[in-house]
Amino acid sequence: MKKIVIFASGSGTNAENIIKYFANKNRATVVAVFTNNMNAKVIERASNLKVSSEIFSKNELLEGKVLEKLNIINPDLIVLAGFLLKFPESIIENYPNKIINIHPALLPKYGGKGMYGMNVHKAVVANQEKESGITIHYVNENYDEGNIIFQESFPLLGNETPDDVAEKIHELEQKYFPEVIEKIITEELN
Repeated sequence: MKKIVIFASGSGTNAENIIKYFANKNRATVVAVFTNNMNAKVIERASNLKVSSEIFSKNELLEGKVLEKLNIINPDLIVLAGFLLKFPESIIENYPNKIINIHPALLPKYGGKGMYGMNVHKAVVANQEKESGITIHYVNENYDEGNIIFQESFPLLGNETPDDVAEKIHELEQKYFPEVIEKIITEELN
């Protein structure tokens, strides 16, 4: 059974969806949720689904304490699902091609520091983009620059608000993120 660890900083709807998706699968399971926010809703969501949470500070992330905890678990895949801190190179080096992230835009557009959540959707609407979507990619040492695994888009008609875009993005995340994770794990097994 492959082990998945999820990193999240906020409400945890993607984390919850992934945990539920793999609850009845025999190939993989979510073994822990790591968060840098002691007030994150993701802690409650994980607890309700019998998944343990690890709460850590930014210093613990940078000083290697989080890497130590990960090495004890030895996950097959690390999934960033709304995790807002830059991932340290020490973890990336220890888990090459085993860390993925979901981004609420069609990278390389609207990526980089500060480009998350509503910041992205506001920029997409302000620039009158013709489409938006999600990107699932490997994590490297630069924000949102790792190799792209999957993208899915939808057309924009020009009358959407940032909230409208956010809603469509959320639907795509809920549908595709668990499926892409399963595909990555399945290909690794074969």
